[in-house]
Amino acid sequence: MPARGPLVPLTAAVAGLALTAGLTTSSTAAIAPASGAAATTVPSAPQASTDAGYTWGNVEIVGGGFVPGIVFNQSEPGLVYARTDIGGAYRLDQGTRRWVPLLDHIGWDEWSHSGVLSLATDPVDPDRVYVAVGSYTNSWDPQDGAVLRSDDRGATWEQTMLPFQVGGNMPGRGMGERMQVDPNDNTVLYLGTEGGHGLWRSTDQGVTWHEVTSFPNPGTYVQDPDDPADYLTSNQGVVWVTFDPTSGAPGEPTPTIYVGVADVDNNVYRSTDAGATWERVPDQPTGFLPHKGVLDHEGGQLYVATSDTGGPYDGDLGDVWRLDTATDQWTRISPVPSDDPDAGHGYSGLTIDRQDPDTIMVVSQMSWWPDLVIFRSTDRGETWTRIWDWAGYPDRDLRYELDHSGAPWLTFGATRANPPEPLVKLGWMTQSFEIDPFDSDHAMYGTGATVYGTDNLTDWDTGGTVQIEVRAQGIEETAVQDLAAPPGPVELVSGLYDIGGFVHTDITQVPDDAFTDPYHGSVTGVDFAESEPATIVRVGQAVDGEVESHFGATTSSGEQWRAGQEPDGVTGGGTVAIAADASTVVWSPDGTGVHVSTDLGSSWSPSQGVPPGARVEADRVDGDLLYAFADGTFYRSEDGGRTFTASSATGFPTEGNIRFGAVPGYRGHVWLAGETGLWRTTDAGDTFTAVPGFEDGGAVGFGRAAPGADYPAIYTTSLFEGQRGFFRSLDEGATWVRINDDRHQFAWTGGAITGDPDVFGRVYVGTNGRGVVVGDLDDDATVPQPPTACEVTWTSHDWSTGFTASVRVTNSSGTALEGWTLTLDLADGQQLTQGWSAQWAQSGSTVTAVNAPWNATLAAGASVTVGFNGSRTGASTTPSRATLDGDVCTLS
Repeated sequence: MPARGPLVPLTAAVAGLALTAGLTTSSTAAIAPASGAAATTVPSAPQASTDAGYTWGNVEIVGGGFVPGIVFNQSEPGLVYARTDIGGAYRLDQGTRRWVPLLDHIGWDEWSHSGVLSLATDPVDPDRVYVAVGSYTNSWDPQDGAVLRSDDRGATWEQTMLPFQVGGNMPGRGMGERMQVDPNDNTVLYLGTEGGHGLWRSTDQGVTWHEVTSFPNPGTYVQDPDDPADYLTSNQGVVWVTFDPTSGAPGEPTPTIYVGVADVDNNVYRSTDAGATWERVPDQPTGFLPHKGVLDHEGGQLYVATSDTGGPYDGDLGDVWRLDTATDQWTRISPVPSDDPDAGHGYSGLTIDRQDPDTIMVVSQMSWWPDLVIFRSTDRGETWTRIWDWAGYPDRDLRYELDHSGAPWLTFGATRANPPEPLVKLGWMTQSFEIDPFDSDHAMYGTGATVYGTDNLTDWDTGGTVQIEVRAQGIEETAVQDLAAPPGPVELVSGLYDIGGFVHTDITQVPDDAFTDPYHGSVTGVDFAESEPATIVRVGQAVDGEVESHFGATTSSGEQWRAGQEPDGVTGGGTVAIAADASTVVWSPDGTGVHVSTDLGSSWSPSQGVPPGARVEADRVDGDLLYAFADGTFYRSEDGGRTFTASSATGFPTEGNIRFGAVPGYRGHVWLAGETGLWRTTDAGDTFTAVPGFEDGGAVGFGRAAPGADYPAIYTTSLFEGQRGFFRSLDEGATWVRINDDRHQFAWTGGAITGDPDVFGRVYVGTNGRGVVVGDLDDDATVPQPPTACEVTWTSHDWSTGFTASVRVTNSSGTALEGWTLTLDLADGQQLTQGWSAQWAQSGSTVTAVNAPWNATLAAGASVTVGFNGSRTGASTTPSRATLDGDVCTLS
């Protein structure tokens, strides 16, 4: 099916909910639920070098999206995983305290499998880990979900397709965990599903899956069956599974299993015969959804945290309950009961201290103002304390200190607290708060933008201060909309959904601030003036609410920004381009037509001849030349964007994902990627040529030329000769090489790609949930040299103070030369004294030879030998560079 471009994010808070539709159904072998184990094995080796000579990592942002689940292994200390809603799964490296991405092998066509609805780590064999993957349960998702299984902690995976969709980015995704491994018999797993598909079971370690047909309730809760966006219309289904390991013995399936269901009237079920039969737990509380169900198997207590919606963006009321499993007696233990006049949130993030099961904790779901509330009880819920209390409005007493230096941008543009709200919140959308089962002091929890953690949690109980800090290092979950890499001190400018974007002067360090003045929750376009790269413009919008302006500009590489004015009718960021000399800015916003400014956004005038919604870009040489594309037509402006004219070129896609860019240093050179190919023009759009081999173009960008080449390196995320990948050309598109491999695909990457203008080989790729990916050449990588128009062979006879040089010049351009000029860049201390067979001269370290009358014609493939005597004060060396008529030659 044809691809669709980015969809509008549906978040009402920072959630990592940027949406991008994929292209086709999965190419991975589908496995029927009751079939055998012929699954595809795929490696996942993040940060590893590829066969193409590249090492892949991330531009450092730290976090940036919703982390709905943190899962500790219950038998091996230090083994912990995190799942994200659109950015895959991670394992924590205890040595570096950084999270290691595990699903980077997921490719473009399988993009939705980067959403993770649930994760299970095996308590019997800690090497085994499972993830239930898929992003949406509606028409946005072109493929069914799957269960991936690994027996090496996520280094490699095998896949079993499911016969229904999985919604890792749907409402209710923070409830659970929906998938669990039987702690007595680890061949058995259970998976709670959405969409009315019920409870599923595997008895062969996840190879095959079958519906548990005896399970009576697939769930009934639908948040909004009339939602016109079709996002809130899904049944949120079976939401958690927990085993009572004391009811059985190792080697046999556990008899007693509890399951939570999204049904306000019938929400907790139990089996006492290993899933053969089920009953509704008697006398259970009703009225709310069971977000979490956690069993204290030592004390025989099942704890359930409830809320009135599945979250993660909302939740006004709820309760916490304790079930005595021996007597089936339910006790409400809510920190603030739902019928209390002060009640204003539900509950989630339920956890037990396995070293001291009397201690339990829950968090508010959802309490945005003034902040998240974390509750702690050391007596099984009889009494509670809060991590903060009111001390006379607007003051609060805090039991914690929060260090956000690991991601300083978490201020989201604020410069001071606005009591009672703090400068940086404890969190929001927190549906997973987990105490380390082997360390009562260690806990971590996810939020809508990061992971926080502490190592002194029990100080809470003695009046101490709990130290909380950012623990999301290695997790990169931003959804990238645009990238720009200026020459000079700024390495990268990014436009991101949900957290705005950044100016990176060092891609290995987290910037202090996201964009401010104006603050944009989501930045949709960035650009810089090629000849004045300190001048940068951006356009964006709020995630929720209004912005001061949809346009911002800086003339100081982002040290200071100012909000611009905007035309009437602007509703969203759209795309933006700034002329190469910064003389004009062309803006194509949402809500109105294309406009041009000659004063960096202080005023705007409508552009003529270009339709609303066109994508705009600037020529990188000529300040008067700008471009646009819309509905299959390419447009050009030769007056700084005031008027545009349509090109007569045809054959482009009329819809879908279109990205194009102009080549630095080459006026009128533009490359355009669309869903049916890749095209280029060298005459500013008068004519276009399809680049052979490209079946689908994703994005295209340019970086520093290879040594010995003049034309910038070209990078594209495309389908080339039947293979999807990241491709690079060093010879103006004549030849291409894939620079990633199957371990490093990063799902959908059609939004943005750019090379680095200062570092040859470096490329930045925008993803939809794995942040900004950066590839660097390995130190020992062999770089193919581009073909040259000439070859120069240098031979010298040396003595202590001088040398005689013989220079053989070959015309390999394919075209005869009628007159030619050779230049040689000599080492310091080498000086021309006398030459022959040409007219010789020297300026600085460059020696020039102009043809003699008798050898002026140099046929294609022909050679001529010239020479000269020289003096030297240092070593005698081969020239560092040779050119023939300005073309760089191969030198040997």
